[in-house]
Amino acid sequence: MHPKVLLDACAELVRLTLTFEHPADAVVSRFFRDNRGLGPRERATLAETVYTVLRKKLLFDHLAPSGSGPKERRLAILGFHGPRDFLKSALTEQEKNWLDQCDAINPADLMERHRHNLPEWLVQPLKDQLGDEFWPLADSMAQNAPLDLRVNVLKEKRADVQKELAQAAIKSIATPYSPWGLRIEGKPALTKLDAFTRGAIEVQDEGSQLLALLLDAKRGEMVVDFCAGAGGKTLAIGATMRSTGRLYAFDVSAHRLDALKPRMARSGLSNIHPAAIAHERDERIKRLAGKIDRVLVDAPCSGLGTLRRNPDLKWRQSAKAVQELVVKQAAILDSAARLLKPGGRLVYATCSILPQENEAIAEAFTAAHPDFVPLDAGEVLSQLKVEQAASLCSGGESGTAYLRMWPHRHQTDGFFAAVWTRKG
Repeated sequence: MHPKVLLDACAELVRLTLTFEHPADAVVSRFFRDNRGLGPRERATLAETVYTVLRKKLLFDHLAPSGSGPKERRLAILGFHGPRDFLKSALTEQEKNWLDQCDAINPADLMERHRHNLPEWLVQPLKDQLGDEFWPLADSMAQNAPLDLRVNVLKEKRADVQKELAQAAIKSIATPYSPWGLRIEGKPALTKLDAFTRGAIEVQDEGSQLLALLLDAKRGEMVVDFCAGAGGKTLAIGATMRSTGRLYAFDVSAHRLDALKPRMARSGLSNIHPAAIAHERDERIKRLAGKIDRVLVDAPCSGLGTLRRNPDLKWRQSAKAVQELVVKQAAILDSAARLLKPGGRLVYATCSILPQENEAIAEAFTAAHPDFVPLDAGEVLSQLKVEQAASLCSGGESGTAYLRMWPHRHQTDGFFAAVWTRKG
């Protein structure tokens, strides 16, 4: 594609994305469907340009007014993903000079907001939690996330899949914490691999894998994934159960659950029962009250732990929206807890990095439910033979009460989990 045409396409996609009417990944996917003539390289350039603009929006908004032409074009130039000489062949002399001036700016001379590129409402809560680690977190949030795979232990061994990937010229390393994970370089076409089509691998962040591990579901048990979505954790849990027992995948979105069905077919699991529910107090929930061995509540949340993958979330979320989510999270956890039989295990999780969605919810639940005894997440993970389990946890008297994973510390998405057992 001619550089000028590609830059124009980038500018148009930037314009569509910055309306924030829909998630960025949905906007990008729709653009690709509407422009089917785009090749893999053009698609990569378009997607990465948009995501760079989203990651560095405050900085680019600061630099853009000194340029010329439509704003979306200036933003696309600043965020363009590709060789500089290719980009410059699409620019006027005025634009080239302006870009050189922007490139020459020393990041150390910028204001804080133009360095961290985070909304002001989010900055102070993160500084309060992290202190000197705020800047490493901010820097990590501006990077691309690695691509993690979960090996389906029902079908394969991790070492065998790693060898198979190597034969396909895909380099991978074993994830340091999850016993099922492989971290791969680049973004290969995984769906074309035999390992994918036969259900030996699924794309799943290492932190997400650890949530399924923390539930520690056993063969023959009755288990509920309460907010299953497209079922990534459901599939991991089903594999640990060796396709025995009964695993309910509940979600209020039938559309999301539909995405689970082809994944189930590949996985070889026969113990999963997807079911759309109207709300957390649905009749199906009432019928199962007190009968379930283990419940995972991966609650709807701000998703701010996933900013490396979804940088638009920091501009689409707000402090008010988080407060509304907190009310929903508490209600969902309260309803899900009723499912547990005595001796059962409950795990509450989010992919948020905000304490009001995490520790505050867990502490309020513990205070309101004396029949639920908190378990130390660090101890649980150590018993499951997770390497460096204590380093993945924080909080409580032990300092390891909750799973608390951070992109800058653990190279995973930001995750939180609390664990309880119901008194017998």
